[in-house]
Amino acid sequence: MDQDAGAGLLNPYAQSKIGNDTIFSWWARYQNAIENGADAVNGTIGALLEDDGSLAINAVVDEAIRAAPPVEIAAYAPLKGMPGYLDLAKTLALGDYRQELEEIGLSMTATATPGGSGALFLAASNFANRGEKVVLRDRHWGPYKGFLSGCNLEPETYPLLPKNPSIEHPYVDIEGLKSSLERLCSVQDKVMIWLNDPAHNPTGLSLTAAGRAAVLDAVMESASRHENVGHTLLIDAAYHLYAEEPHGWGQTILDAMNDGWPWTENLLITFAISLSKSHTIYGLRTGALVSIHPDSAVTEKIATVMGVTGRQTWSAAPRVAQFSVSQLHASSDGGAAWSAERDRLQELLVERRNHFVESCEKLKVPVNPTHDGFFAWLEHEDPNRIAEACAEQEVYLVPLTGGVRIGLCAIPLEKIPRVAQALSNALK
Repeated sequence: MDQDAGAGLLNPYAQSKIGNDTIFSWWARYQNAIENGADAVNGTIGALLEDDGSLAINAVVDEAIRAAPPVEIAAYAPLKGMPGYLDLAKTLALGDYRQELEEIGLSMTATATPGGSGALFLAASNFANRGEKVVLRDRHWGPYKGFLSGCNLEPETYPLLPKNPSIEHPYVDIEGLKSSLERLCSVQDKVMIWLNDPAHNPTGLSLTAAGRAAVLDAVMESASRHENVGHTLLIDAAYHLYAEEPHGWGQTILDAMNDGWPWTENLLITFAISLSKSHTIYGLRTGALVSIHPDSAVTEKIATVMGVTGRQTWSAAPRVAQFSVSQLHASSDGGAAWSAERDRLQELLVERRNHFVESCEKLKVPVNPTHDGFFAWLEHEDPNRIAEACAEQEVYLVPLTGGVRIGLCAIPLEKIPRVAQALSNALK
C-alpha cells in the first residue's frame, strides 16, 4: 500500500490511521481455518457464543425487540435518549444502590449512546483537555487508544497489578495510580481515569470491595489536594452484569458517602454502560453514559453538553432497543425473565473459566488472576510468538500489548483443555 496515497485529500490525523483491528484480524484467521476444513478453536471474538458455536442470544430480549411497534423501530429517538431508557440506564449502572444514593442527595443524569463505545467517546470528547493525558491501566482494551487519539488525547498508564500485592486489595496498583494522578495534576487542570471494572477486558480481573474503596479514596484524596483540577473517574461497565458483584461500585460509593466521605465539587463519577453484552444486542448499538455528582446544576450541564455532542456526532442513538429494553424491565415479570436468561449465560462463562483455570494449573500455565466476564489473560513479553504457536495447533487467540487474550466467551466447554494445552506447548 502506498502510504502517501490520498495525502492531498486526507488531513494528517486521518493519514495516521493504518492497519487492521488486531482482534478482527485474528478472528478472520480462525474463519479461514474453518473454511479450509480445520478443527479450529475460536478464542478471538468478544461475543458470547453457545457451546455449539452459535451466537448466544437472550431470548427474552429478542422477543421484546421483535414485538416492538413499527414506529418504535423506524422513528428517531430523542437526542438525549428516551426517558424510560435513561431511567433504566441509571439502575443498570448502580443497581439497588441507586435509590439510597439519590436519597442522600446525589444527582444523576444519563445520555443514550450508540453502544458503550459511544459513551467512551462522549467522555473523551468532553471531560479532558485536548493534547493532554487520560489515566489507564497498562493492560486495557486496545480501542481505548483510538478513542483518545481521535480527541487528541494520550494515555498515561500505570501497572495492572502491583509488584507487591496488598493483602487487602491485591488486584490494583494503588501506588501506581496515585503516582499517575500526582504527575498529571502538576501539569493539567483536568484529569480523567478510565477503569474497566468489574470483568476487565482483556483479563477478566475484578477488584475486591477493598480494591474499589482504595481506588475511590485515591481519586478523592487527589481531588481534595488539587482543588483546581477537575477529576473524572469513568467506570467502564461493559461486562459488569456478568460479574459476581455487578453493582459493586454502587455499594462502594454508598458506603463511602455513609462514612462521611467528602465529595468535592471537582470530582465526577461516570459509568459507560453497554447493552451489547448484557442484553446480547451487539448490532443494535445501544449504551449510555451515566454521571453522578452532588450538585444538580453540574449534572444538568453535563446532560446538555452530552446531548449536543451526540447531536453533532451521531444525531440520536438507535431507538428500538431503548424502547424494547426499557419496556421489558418496566415489569417485574419481564425483569425476572431477563435475569433468568442472563443467569444461564453467565453460568456458561463461570463453567468455562473454572475449567480453564483448573486446566492451566494442571499444566503449570501461568495465566493471570481472572474472575468474571468474557476473557482470561496470559502475560507475556512476546505475545505474537505465543499466539502464532497456538495458531499452529489450530487454536486462535489474540496477541495484545503485554500478553495474549483468551476469549472464554467463544470457546466451547469441551475445548477448554485443548486451549490450555496449546498455551502450554507454546510456552515450551
